[in-house]
Amino acid sequence: MAENQELVIGGVAVAPGERRTIDIAVAPMYTHDTLSIPVQVVRGKRPGPVLFACAALHGDEINGVEIIRRLLQHRSLQRLRGTLLAIPIVNVYGFLNHSRYLPDGRDINRSFPGSPKGSLTGRVAHTFISEIVSKSTHGIDLHTGARHRSNFPQIRADLDNAEALAMTRAFGTPLAIDARIRDGSLRDCAGQMGIPVILYEAGEALRFEEMNIRAGVKGILNVMRAIGMLAPRRGGREPPAPIISGHTSWVRSPSSGVVRTLVPLGAKVAQGEVLAVLADPLGDGETEILADCDGVVIGRTNLPLMYEGDAMFHIAQYGHRVEKVEVQVEKFQEEFEISVSGEVDSARDLPIR
Repeated sequence: MAENQELVIGGVAVAPGERRTIDIAVAPMYTHDTLSIPVQVVRGKRPGPVLFACAALHGDEINGVEIIRRLLQHRSLQRLRGTLLAIPIVNVYGFLNHSRYLPDGRDINRSFPGSPKGSLTGRVAHTFISEIVSKSTHGIDLHTGARHRSNFPQIRADLDNAEALAMTRAFGTPLAIDARIRDGSLRDCAGQMGIPVILYEAGEALRFEEMNIRAGVKGILNVMRAIGMLAPRRGGREPPAPIISGHTSWVRSPSSGVVRTLVPLGAKVAQGEVLAVLADPLGDGETEILADCDGVVIGRTNLPLMYEGDAMFHIAQYGHRVEKVEVQVEKFQEEFEISVSGEVDSARDLPIR
């Protein structure tokens, strides 16, 4: 596609300088109700990259829905170069049912590129690839932890890809994970098409979490500036480069019981440090849950009820850089903490709406 020609999404042509909301039809419900994936296309008058920003690929991961809503209201889009494709809800079926999966029980993020003649999940995946990803030059995929599990804000990407690495550095989270690409994932499929995609992980399923939302909006704007879609902020400082981890591990429950968690998300921990205490509900003995390595807690369970083998804490290893990570995590939390007035966040251009 030439940079200045019409862009066709869902059979609707959008010319440079236009802004349109398009409903991309997907398979109707068995009640015969129609269903569609909503996309807002924002095209600048001047040519530039085509960035897709999507959320709710897993239907219960909803922080990204609010991130995209606020992004679309941001005044800087009035001076956009190129095109923003904003898709707040990819998995509309799961979103309606508060479910991670589609009705056929499949995970869409293991089903790309899909097929026009396959299962329901495969058909939705194929539609998203053909209508959105194939017409993009860059992508940002917004996720959260699963139900009852929270993730500290982080970027996951294939950091051997120079463009994905540059986007990761621009986003502005203190932590980044050089994450292997899973077969059938959106990152895998887009990467094979030559389209760099980074994944923003923050928060818990079925929750709006203000700090994570603010950081997500600012991060996308930072990436848009870095790839030339928005002008650099005057007098603005570049966000500090994230500290990259190439290895993470889970601490699992050694037995069943109830747990008292002692460390928060983002905490620096040392090997052998007590992370939580697991007890029998009848009070017969307690077991200390210990960190198996030095690192930073990037994910943890919020549910105090454990079965033997349940994942409890996700720890990213940073070696001798762990002290630097701790400092950057603290600065990040201070920047995006909720103000007492609740009117304007500490990132000056991100009003709460």
